[in-house]
Formats: sequence, structure tokens, C-alpha cells
Amino acid sequence: MDAQEASYSIDTANAEDIVIRAARPGDCEGIAALGNMPGYRWGTLRLPYQSPEATRKWLEGINPANNVNLVVEKDGRIIGSGGFERLQGRRAHVACLGMGLHDDFHGQGIGSRLLRELIMIADDWLNLKRIELTVYVDNAPAIALYKRNGFEIEGTHREFAFRGGAFVDAYAMARIKP
Repeated sequence: MDAQEASYSIDTANAEDIVIRAARPGDCEGIAALGNMPGYRWGTLRLPYQSPEATRKWLEGINPANNVNLVVEKDGRIIGSGGFERLQGRRAHVACLGMGLHDDFHGQGIGSRLLRELIMIADDWLNLKRIELTVYVDNAPAIALYKRNGFEIEGTHREFAFRGGAFVDAYAMARIKP
């Protein structure tokens, strides 16, 4: 672990009183509100001003046979979301993961709990061998979280996405089931 990774300490006291559950179409308001937060959006490919209606259509269109989508609730409010899509055919042993937290709840162990729950489902229920993700190279807290949970950087996507008026690079990371 390098100095940059070590600088992201975790206070797990607030991670105890959360609920992680399956996302449902009625969560569209809360998930859209997350996607519209500057910090949450900064780490994703989402555009500003995501509507609850678009989020509802996305949730209703997800194939439950190939997707796991979870939300994190605290005091009845959605403060995080995450999930993965299982690939098909010769890559049926692989899932692509994405997740994010409310801007005010970073560094409290909540992201760690969500990621561990997703890994548990992948390992213990779906027998997935590989979980892939893409993370912006300047998202040091997320990179540290993923590394702590067994993900490794496999490469760099140059000028991966356009964000805030500039092209940004992203790492391809993956975890192979031990």
C-alpha cells in the first residue's frame, strides 16, 4: 500500500446503521438524486440533470437474470447504489461493476460494505470468476477501495471520457476470484 492509499482512513461507525437491499423502480427519485450530486456524478459517466423518469425506465429495463442492482439506505434515504452486469457467452464468468455513494458519506466504511456485498453475491451465488470495473485515474479513494478488496489495475484507457470540459483517463481494474 502506498502513502496515497494509506491516507484514506475509514470510520466504520456509520456503516453499522445502513441497509443494503435490491433496487426497485420506486427508488428512481433517490437514485436520480444521487446521480445529480456533483461528487457522485464526477466519478461516473452520468450526465447532469438525470430525471427520475429516465432512472425508472432504466430500472424497469434491467434483466434480473444478468444484473444485480443494490441500494444503500440510511434512515430511509438512499445514500448509495451499486451493481453489476453478468456478461454472456464465452465471458459468462465475468461481471462489470459500478457503484457510488452520496457526497456526504465517503470515508465511513459504507462503500466497503456495499462492495463486499456485491463481491459476496458474485463469488458465493453466481460463481463468477472475474469482476471488472473502470475508474477514473484521479479517483484515488475509489482506487484505494478497490485495491483493498482485491482489484488490480490491468491497464489505462487514454482519454476514456469527456468530463467537466476535458478528456480524462481511466484505469481498467479487475478482481479474479481467489
